Amino acid sequence: MGEPKKKGESLTQTAKSYIESLVKQIVFNYKTEINSKYLDKGIMVEDDSIELYNEVRFTNYQKNEVRLFNEWIEGECDINAPDKIIDIKSSWSKDTFIATPDEINDKDYEWQLRGYMWLYNKDNSELAYCLVDTPDTLLEWENNLSIHHCSDIAPELRLTTKTFKRDTALEEKIKEKVKACRLYASEYESKILNK
Repeated sequence: MGEPKKKGESLTQTAKSYIESLVKQIVFNYKTEINSKYLDKGIMVEDDSIELYNEVRFTNYQKNEVRLFNEWIEGECDINAPDKIIDIKSSWSKDTFIATPDEINDKDYEWQLRGYMWLYNKDNSELAYCLVDTPDTLLEWENNLSIHHCSDIAPELRLTTKTFKRDTALEEKIKEKVKACRLYASEYESKILNK
């Protein structure tokens, strides 16, 4: 959703590169997988992070398993609460944990949450950074294990959140970006197929 550096452009170079990668995967029939220890931890400890959230907030939320889509976007939020969408982010270590709401960079996940509010028709969303123990299987090459074990820290110190309110005008911006992405994808595919 960033703004391009060149005047008159509708997509950033990063967006164009990503679209090109997706188009190549379709045209040449392959799939690129992204693997990292950070993503692996997020997947492995998602239930632990939801449990931490529930403990601190005195709730009993469960992991959402319903993926939704509309004409423009699709997505699957982590928690579909009655009054809001909650997206869980599990920090890699004490070093990388977002310790205060002021440290949260809106640009990182704001648009993801806006998409979820639109898809799930909720007026509010919450981004929740959680600090939970890193599974030992991911620590084989780590030198400083102390930054990965945190269950001795008070639960309320291991959760940092920021809320966002729904804005339908920004949903219209998402539509415009999706239109630009689709146009660029079509143009790039044509360049590949008609060279």
